[in-house]
Amino acid sequence: MKLYFIWSVPSELNILYFVIWFPDRFNKNGIDLNRNFPDAFSKKESGMREMEVRAIMDWLKTESFVLSANLHGGAVVASYPYDNSNGGSELQSGSSVAPDNDVLIQLAKTYSYTHSKMHKGDHCYDSKDFKEGITNGYYWYPLPGGMQDYNYVWGQCLEITLELSCCKFPPESDLPGLWDANRAALLAYMQQVHLGVKGQVLDAEGNPLQNALVEVEGRRNLCPFRTDLHGEYYRLLLPGNYTFMVTFPGHQVLMETLTVPYGPDSFSALVHNFQLQRTAATTPGPSHPTQSCTPPQVWRPLDGHSPSLGPSGVTILLVLQVLWNTMLL
Repeated sequence: MKLYFIWSVPSELNILYFVIWFPDRFNKNGIDLNRNFPDAFSKKESGMREMEVRAIMDWLKTESFVLSANLHGGAVVASYPYDNSNGGSELQSGSSVAPDNDVLIQLAKTYSYTHSKMHKGDHCYDSKDFKEGITNGYYWYPLPGGMQDYNYVWGQCLEITLELSCCKFPPESDLPGLWDANRAALLAYMQQVHLGVKGQVLDAEGNPLQNALVEVEGRRNLCPFRTDLHGEYYRLLLPGNYTFMVTFPGHQVLMETLTVPYGPDSFSALVHNFQLQRTAATTPGPSHPTQSCTPPQVWRPLDGHSPSLGPSGVTILLVLQVLWNTMLL
């Protein structure tokens, strides 16, 4: 498993300037990076992306990320997708409900209940309490253009947002206590990467098929989950019986029901390969991947924009990736 941390620490001068004027949210160009990603629910997409955001979007295309979390301050709660809604069928009782809502709640509760106090509810003076220390992002407040929804919709990577401190800029003396409060929760969250089922989609000759659709009945993801360049797929799922539909051009549709155990206990998701058969009308030959689901707007070059982050305190991105050959923490 690969664990990545990206630290962005501004200069002392910038911190001073923005603590006075615009604490915490903006880069050097005055853009809030966590409102700058493509948004599946927004009709006002400009296509303009900051360099930092473009770098994350490009990075997500290079690896098969499965589970991630982004760390914030200002509250003590685990927030899960969706962060936004356009009033469609996803909007239910004030929450914007994702197809994998059960898994996302499991991820949030795993962190909250392993944290030293998050599960007790947020008692920050300027924030409401959160039952069990979790919240649907949209139910808390709508957030367009966030990384959490982008990673889930277009990156096939289930992500939650972790608010870890009532104070957005905790003093250095508080850091050891914050680490102690979150260390076990971080490890427990990482272990959840072993939920569900993983494997490859192969053709009749055993060759991996890139961009094959691996869909779970009853979960209509905005962007269907697809295999990577090695034909590998991964679906985070709670224990239970699931019917999978696997499709690839020129091949018969495969429907198969699997019983999924609780993988984190054994540090491995269920391993299962799907093997497809060619349709009778198709002659053997090289396979062409199906078209990928892409964001609604393509970014344009941003001349003169610096990749350096402005005064946002310390921004941490935690991303967990499954290494298919060695599934151990």
